[in-house]
Amino acid sequence: MAPSFTEIGGGVTAPQGFQGAGVRCGIKQQGTDLALVFSRHPAVAAGVFTTNLFKAAPVQVSQAHLAGGRAQAVVLNAGCANACTGPEGLANAERMTEVAATALGIRPETVLVCSTGVIGVQLPMDKVESGIAAAVDALSAEGGADAARAIMTTDTVPKEAAVEFVVGGKAVRVGGMVKGVGMIAPNMATMLCVLTTDASLEAKDLEISLRWAVDRSFNSITVDGDTSTNDTCVILANGASGVTLRTQEEMQEYQAALGHVTASLAKQMVMDGEGATKLVEITVQGAASYEEARQVAFTIANSALVKTAIFGEDPNWGRILAAAGRAGVKFDPAQAELTLCGLPLFRAGTPLAFDRSDAHKRLTAREVSCVLDLHQGPLAATVWTCDLSKDYVEINAHYS
Repeated sequence: MAPSFTEIGGGVTAPQGFQGAGVRCGIKQQGTDLALVFSRHPAVAAGVFTTNLFKAAPVQVSQAHLAGGRAQAVVLNAGCANACTGPEGLANAERMTEVAATALGIRPETVLVCSTGVIGVQLPMDKVESGIAAAVDALSAEGGADAARAIMTTDTVPKEAAVEFVVGGKAVRVGGMVKGVGMIAPNMATMLCVLTTDASLEAKDLEISLRWAVDRSFNSITVDGDTSTNDTCVILANGASGVTLRTQEEMQEYQAALGHVTASLAKQMVMDGEGATKLVEITVQGAASYEEARQVAFTIANSALVKTAIFGEDPNWGRILAAAGRAGVKFDPAQAELTLCGLPLFRAGTPLAFDRSDAHKRLTAREVSCVLDLHQGPLAATVWTCDLSKDYVEINAHYS
């Protein structure tokens, strides 16, 4: 049976039993900057984290707490990454879990913590602790939007998604929120993501499904090729729907729903990439393996020359082929076929005649597609990136 789900509102608090809040504690110069997501029921939990060797303190704490496979709350702050902050930073991350646990009446080891912002700065813990208390008081089932807004740094819009599907006549929901628009590249991104579901799953199944979804969403995007110190994606499953996923068909329904949510959030990140004006979808097909297709796609996606050409709406397709040719994957260039925004440009080693003004017009669209067929095998991979604009340089030249 084909997976079936419906997009709904509510974001991270759309699933039953979840509450959220977003408050201002004063880390950032303006706006809300501390978020809390809470499950009223104990939940099975899993997480995926940065591969950067400089793991931020909150990453280390959350990884340790998830060893037990359970969590009930996630505290997130913006404006300070609490990364490269030594023993004091680690103690501060632990303190955040303790303060939240006391206020919520749960155990510290069931609290996860996330931070984003400037690296190498200690958290102002007096402000953070006051913020946590305020967030606990503000918790509500409608608080998902506030939580999503409170974790923004250079994001221009909050990013949320949620879906609903039916199992045995009962509604099951998957929701989530994410932040991140710069320092975005696998593995993961400078992203903080909280996912929730009111289904009941075994811890092993939850982790497997999360890694599958992340690989095809957050690990399939790039803005600038940089991987952060704080990347975190966690999921909590509290079973509040009364549905336990047991059969292969039920798991397929859930996995499709989760994958839709993570893909939506990932594309929202790229669309809001620092200084971005376009979402670029790059598909490499006809590859001998998924890994090779992915490697070629990412080489194209991370090419500054390709990204600037797309920003300038210049159909300079030679840059795309040049990037593919240096990806380290063996294929026969004489068999390659390139299409940009639906316009065939190159086939069987030969450039194709095309209307340059038509190509330019197609590139003025908000969403741009690029398909490269290697004609070497049956596998394909898709990644998403954005163009590289003057604003990206301005934003990151003055970030701190």
